[in-house]
This record gives sequence, C-alpha cells and structure tokens, in this order.
Amino acid sequence: MKKWILLSLASSSFYFLSAQGQAVVEINIDATITFQTIHNFGASDAWAAQYVGLWPEAKKSKVAEWLFSTETDATGSPKGIGLTAWRFNIGAGSATQEDDSGIKDPWRRTEGFLQANETYDWQKQAGQRWFLQAAKEQGVHQFVAFVNSPPIYFTKNKKAHSDDGLSANLSSDNYAAYANFLTDVLHHFKDSLAIDFDYVSPFNEPQWEWKGGQEGSPWNNIELAVAARVIDSIFQLEKINSKIEITEAGAIDYLTGTKKKYQNRSDQIETFFNPTSPHYLGSLNTLAPKIAAHSYFTTWSIEKLKRERERIAEKLLKYPDLEYWMSEYCILENNEEIKGKGRDLGIQTALYVARVIHADLTIANASAWHWWLAMSPYDFKDGLVYHDKNIADGAIYDSKLLWALGNYARFIRPGATRISVAYDNSTSVETLQNGILVSAYENTDGKRVVVAVNQREDKVLLALQMNMEGYTKLKSYTTNKDQNLKHSNLEKPEDGKFLLSEKSVTTFVFEK
Repeated sequence: MKKWILLSLASSSFYFLSAQGQAVVEINIDATITFQTIHNFGASDAWAAQYVGLWPEAKKSKVAEWLFSTETDATGSPKGIGLTAWRFNIGAGSATQEDDSGIKDPWRRTEGFLQANETYDWQKQAGQRWFLQAAKEQGVHQFVAFVNSPPIYFTKNKKAHSDDGLSANLSSDNYAAYANFLTDVLHHFKDSLAIDFDYVSPFNEPQWEWKGGQEGSPWNNIELAVAARVIDSIFQLEKINSKIEITEAGAIDYLTGTKKKYQNRSDQIETFFNPTSPHYLGSLNTLAPKIAAHSYFTTWSIEKLKRERERIAEKLLKYPDLEYWMSEYCILENNEEIKGKGRDLGIQTALYVARVIHADLTIANASAWHWWLAMSPYDFKDGLVYHDKNIADGAIYDSKLLWALGNYARFIRPGATRISVAYDNSTSVETLQNGILVSAYENTDGKRVVVAVNQREDKVLLALQMNMEGYTKLKSYTTNKDQNLKHSNLEKPEDGKFLLSEKSVTTFVFEK
C-alpha cells in the first residue's frame, strides 16, 4: 500500500513525501491545451567569431560541434546542443579605424563589407562567415542578420557609435543608402553563399545611447518608423524575402509601457502595431509579424521577472497576430543571487538562466529564445563557450550553461507547440525562485518533450500525470554539476514518477 504525506514547504509550494521520504511533485500534462509555436533557440556570433572562426580547424570545429551538432556519442548523449537559429552581426567597419574608432576593445570592433570607395569586399568578416557556414552544414536553417550600427561611411559622425545619444547616428538623407546596403548584403549571401536570412534586424537595442564601448546607434520611435518604411519600400522593389524585425528592444519593458527615461523609445507595441498610432507599421509587407526584445534587467527581483512577462502575455492577447521573440540575453544584473562579472562554468549560473528561459517560454509565451555571445573571451557571464582572448589560437571551455540551454534547444525543435502543464503554485514567486519548474512541448514528429528544472538542494520525484499510451520509448537527458545532457533509456514507471537530481535540468523525451 502506498503511503503519502502532504508536505507544505517554506516556499509555499505543495509537495508530497513518498514512503522513502523524498519530495514528490505532481504534474498534470494536457496536450489538448496548447499555447505558442516554438520556432528556434539561438545565439549570436558577436564578437569573437571574427577571430575564433580563423583559429585552427580542430578548435573551431569543436566549438561549432558544441553549438550546432545534433549527433550523439557512443552512450547516446548529445555532442552538442543543436541550436536551431544563428544570429550574424553585419559589421559597421569600425575595425578599420583602430584606436580612432572610439571603441577601446579591438574585439568589439568589426570589419565591414562596405569600403570607403563605395565598393564591397566580400572577403571581410571571414571568421563569422566560417561559423555561418558551419551552422548551415550542421543543420541550422533559421538565420537572422542584425546590425548594431549602420556602416561608418553613412553615419553622422563617421563612427560606429553616437556622439550624444539623443538620436539616430544616421541622418534621414542616408536611410535609403542604408536600405540599399542591407539589400546588397542579403542578396550576396543568398546568391553567392546560399544563406537566406529569414530576418534582418536593422535597429538593435535602440533605447541605449551608444556613446562608445562597442558599435551601436540610438533610435527614437519616429526615426525607426520612417527608416522602416524606407527599408520596406526598397526591400519590395528588390524582392528581398527577409522580414524586418522592428522592435529588438534593449529590455522587454520598453515594449509594453512608457518609461520615464526615453519615453520616445518606449511603448513600442502600441507605437508600431496599434492601427490608430501615427507610427503604425503593421501594414508593411516586409515587416515580421512579431515583437522582439531582450530580457536584460528584468530577471530580478522574481516579482519583476514574473510581472514584466505577464505584461508581454497581456499585449499578445490584445494583438493575437503578433509573436514574441526573446532575442538576446546574458547576465548583466548584479543582485543577491548572481552577478554578471566573473566567468562561471558551473551549474548555478546555468540554473539562473534556466529559470529565465522557463519564464520567457511559459509566462511571456516567447516563440524563440536567443543567448547573446555564443563564444566569449571575457571574465563575465556572457558566453556559452569560453576561450582565451588570443587572435590566432587558444584553449576553449564549455560551460554548464551551454548544456542547460541544450536541455531546451536540442529537443524542442522548430514547429513544436507548448502544451499545458499544471501543478500546485507553479507560477508563484516562491516556486519560480526556489522550486521545480516544468514545461512541456509537442514536436512536429510526435515526440513529447518535458523539461524539468530542479533548483532545490535535494532530489525530487516528478509524478507525471499524462496519457503515456502510444509512447514506446522514453529517454532522459540530465545536466547537473557532474553531467552534461547525460542520456538514459528509461522504462515507463507504473506510478509515473521520475527522479530529478538536485540542482539539475532534466529533459524527458517520449517517442512513439
């Protein structure tokens, strides 16, 4: 006879204790209740790919394997995390200016295809192009081209950053030239390299002043609207298939409300997608029907993590034709739980980010989730893969964060649908901060994927209440302090309970 004891933990989440004394979390999964479609998980090539892509073949190929591979080793464990999107940074050309660029760190300067004599040198950005091709060869099919700054030859100050941060570093006289530049780049990659960018983001993080440190340009909403219309008209004339990402906000709360600072760069959903707005862009033929933003500065406190994502979900209800993409994140926050500074290859950073992924997918209904730097030389929590800050060669290091992202990216494939997961206090602040976070997805090939994040210091039994009829294979993949997507073949338990190790991310895959 089974014995159960109801346990109310300090976190206010309700668990059961098994006869053996382990906490049990009962999860109800209902595939008849569906939410958003998941398109991809990705990362960007800024800024290190320009160097690492020219490193010795064995080193850069290993990095590419970690990022893109869907192959498994002899034990059945993945060799890589199988990213399904890759973000390519179109450089502004600040590298040619060296110290005169105003960007102190050479690694944050970029080459540019456009040259001073108005011709193109398509041999530039060779390291980035290597990773772009490696992504395609290993099965990535969704590509985004993003721009931090227009080419230096077009900008007001002939730099890849702003002087005053008050307005776009591109005069309206050069909007058409900028649009033609984007057209030329997109045509070249499609015609010469067989890379068809699904999306182009011409205005990355327009809220910030971008007065130095790296390439970037501020954009006020009215400037964005005018420039987007120019780009749209030229894209239509040139038969560009790539869709324009318009919002690419530096933080998600710039999408949903009016900020005290930079009011003319906020409330972007209403500004661009409300038909009564003077800056309405929803009718542009080449505009992507989505809003994109970055999760920076909204992951702490946990109350804020929850509240800001609920606001995104509310806006999506008002504008059901729009999708939300979380298109960039790394840890910039400094709070009582984590700090951005200081490289961490361990599980604690991975769990912090897994919580953010879970919240973005299940509260904000994000249809895509992208990390910032795929590879990083910095002593900061900004990379999936880390490496020495050497131009020609160096050591490479994977991270628990890489593999924890893989618990989502490797198994939730393009076209998957998020399905209902219900359990006691699943969206409470206490559960989000310290508890068990579970989400579930149905892939187009019929595989069901359940991802469980255990933030607790002890093992937990997950009691899955779902119809398992028809599933003939069950596999799990665990990332914790000792394992990286460790594969196990499982038997379907009679009582439906599965063990989660402490401080871990586990993915269960049910196959028919």
